[in-house]
Amino acid sequence: MKHNIKNLTLAAMFLALGLVLPLMTGQIPRIGNMLLPMHIPVFLCGLICGWPYGAVIGLILPYLRYAIFGMPVLFPTGIAMSVELLTYGLVAGFLYNFSRWQCVVSLYRSLIAAMLAGRAVWGIAQLLLLGVTGSAFTWQMYLSGAFLTAIPGIVLQLILIPAIMIALNRTGLVRFRKGRPQKTEG
Repeated sequence: MKHNIKNLTLAAMFLALGLVLPLMTGQIPRIGNMLLPMHIPVFLCGLICGWPYGAVIGLILPYLRYAIFGMPVLFPTGIAMSVELLTYGLVAGFLYNFSRWQCVVSLYRSLIAAMLAGRAVWGIAQLLLLGVTGSAFTWQMYLSGAFLTAIPGIVLQLILIPAIMIALNRTGLVRFRKGRPQKTEG
């Protein structure tokens, strides 16, 4: 019970961070698309709280931001972003939690796999959503949106998230683990 309350509290904090961090980009979509500020709390939530929490926070974050701030535009951006962030939280949390060892190497593996899966899901969502309206979603648009424009954000995530996890390990708040995954009691 205590573990669930801790994870709920942390997930709420990550949700709040996901709402506030994009304000640092000045609500300018071009800068937000480069730095990807909503991705960081979702990754951290999945890694620290577990994949169910990361997935739920990733799913609701764009909709809640839209309801409060009017951004991101819901169709198609917000919907595609929602499934992308859901995938980030789910894949990063799942792979990291079920890694034999939780260390920097497994952290990077989980992050990179989640980034690739999330971008693939985003591309499929964009293709489907834009296809409904009769708009085209080309391979060039996918590469630009998923990778080229996002390079600064990807680099930021690959530096910042492991740095935060290492700092949390050193302080004892979130420990790296060796051996088989621990079963948690509900």
